Amino acid sequence: MATLVDTPAPLSRVTRSERKPVNPWIIALTVTLATFMELLDTSIANVSLPYIAGGLGRSYDEVTWILTTYLVANAVVLPMSAWLSRVLGRKNYYLLCVALFTATSLLCGVAPSLGVMLLARVLQGIGGGGLAPVEQAILVDTFPPAKRAAAFALYTMAIVTAPAIGPVLGGWITDNYNWRWVFLINIPVGILSLVLTSRFVHDPPAFAKERETVRTKEGTLKVDGIGIALIGLGSGALEVALDRGEIDDWFGSSFIAWTCSLALVCLIAAVLWELKQDEPVIEFRLLKIPNFAIANLFYFIFGFGLFASTTMIPQILQTLYGYRAIDAGLVLGPGAFVITLLAPVGAQILQRGLIQPRYLLFAAVVVVGLSFLHYSHFNLDTDYGHYAWARALQGLGYAFFFVPLTMIAYSQLKPDQNNKASSITNFFRNWGGSFGIAFINTASDRREEFHQATTGSTILSSSLSVQQQIRNVSQYFAAHGMSAADATRAAYAYLYSRLEAQVHLLAFMDCFRVIGLITLFAAPIVLLTKRFAAGTKPTGGH
Repeated sequence: MATLVDTPAPLSRVTRSERKPVNPWIIALTVTLATFMELLDTSIANVSLPYIAGGLGRSYDEVTWILTTYLVANAVVLPMSAWLSRVLGRKNYYLLCVALFTATSLLCGVAPSLGVMLLARVLQGIGGGGLAPVEQAILVDTFPPAKRAAAFALYTMAIVTAPAIGPVLGGWITDNYNWRWVFLINIPVGILSLVLTSRFVHDPPAFAKERETVRTKEGTLKVDGIGIALIGLGSGALEVALDRGEIDDWFGSSFIAWTCSLALVCLIAAVLWELKQDEPVIEFRLLKIPNFAIANLFYFIFGFGLFASTTMIPQILQTLYGYRAIDAGLVLGPGAFVITLLAPVGAQILQRGLIQPRYLLFAAVVVVGLSFLHYSHFNLDTDYGHYAWARALQGLGYAFFFVPLTMIAYSQLKPDQNNKASSITNFFRNWGGSFGIAFINTASDRREEFHQATTGSTILSSSLSVQQQIRNVSQYFAAHGMSAADATRAAYAYLYSRLEAQVHLLAFMDCFRVIGLITLFAAPIVLLTKRFAAGTKPTGGH
């Protein structure tokens, strides 16, 4: 464990008792604002990539690194956010993250070349990586246990609706304005967040004692350089592998093979190393606490299903049904509406003690799993209404998913463990999303190959009916002015396009089925969590 000489930050002249109390909901809305902005940014640029490629004069494959670099930087910083907030102070670190994210959003918006854009996205990912974990820690310390459910309902709305709104907003901006505004819209939000955070958010007194743990008695800063290096390299390599794996043919690429090997070695070494440290960068020992460990499993499942479906549904609607990006994104709207409407209801149910959090979470997980299985029965004739209602059913499950999950996660923790726990919970949720997107990209391609082979053999065995369909379609085209030869060619092309669409759909439906079964099989594990009673005293204020 290395140390760096550093002078402790001077105590504020305005003490906790002298400072006027701030309504906790003002604090909750303030910190949620920046987190919503950051989560929105993870998906808003996706639909704009073709426009960015044209604007910067680069190929589409090259500009996909705009997404990869952001996710890699985000993944590296996120698990270290608890340690960084103790080093810098939670409020100072949060302000630094918001300021960096806002400034680099401006740099992304005016970037003259891909190189500048990638540099800006790395810095933007570093700034964005600390926002969600710090917000969660602030909410836990601001609200007493008996009132946390309502605060987490607000957090749920942000983390679920932001990725859904991103593609819609990104598509609308690029269609009506310029792709650069995808990044520039962050600036006013970031400035507002800076002003509000500076005015209303403060570190609780108990956090000052927690900050002292990262310094020696002489005031020197303890730096776990080996832990930081292992976590940074491992997280970065794993994110690159997940994001680029399908593009580069996974282990058919030596680059992906090396990044996977590096990730595996570094992350295993990081866990072993951190378990031996007195002040680790990531407190893996918290996973010995039963409720916290089980909760993190479901944070992963939450991220896996949410990001996989949010990625897959617009893909299906755009490639198979001909929807525009905006229209495809609007299908996600009913789910976000249901979550916004019902998450506060779930919070009230828990706060009034009408049901134990584990039972509400179990029901929510089952509903989410069934919603995925419901998707898996759709066909090429399924209309907008059916997809929208299915997303609403999924939203019904997620509305009651995150709030009880978060209550369970923090139920057995001490107040001085909340900050460290927030990094771990966001670590699992983030990796769940990354694995979910990688699963969709890979499994859909593999299942498409499978259905292409099996469907092709079925068609050959029933060639008479196929020939009859070709004759019928040819006659239709001929009746509309085509020559006999052109009509026949057009008929073959039409039937082949229908075959391709069916194969695509079957592959996606298989993905929905797998995600649904994984979710349902995991549901009973929720019941293993230990029962707890919500307290009534604050854990430290704000």
